[in-house]
Amino acid sequence: MPKRYPAEFRRRVVELLEGGRPAAEIAHDLEIGTSTIYLWRRQHEIDTGLRPGLNSVEAAELQAARKELAALRMENNILRRANDLLRTTSSPKDDSRR
Repeated sequence: MPKRYPAEFRRRVVELLEGGRPAAEIAHDLEIGTSTIYLWRRQHEIDTGLRPGLNSVEAAELQAARKELAALRMENNILRRANDLLRTTSSPKDDSRR
């Protein structure tokens, strides 16, 4: 599972990078990957409008919507299976009349 870093930490790392420190040096000092630093910078540029893309708020909303959609689809499948089972089983009253 990926490690989660606080927003303030990510912001300060991006500030260091924008201040001129090399990404490799920052990564080594903080024991994080250089690619992680570049992803954080990219997201910062999107959030500040310097680059097109989904900002952090929109990305979080999209992720929550996808999670809810997956849960609703699973619930729908369960209900559909239950309906199929109930439709194929005969009622106890039907058996006693024969």
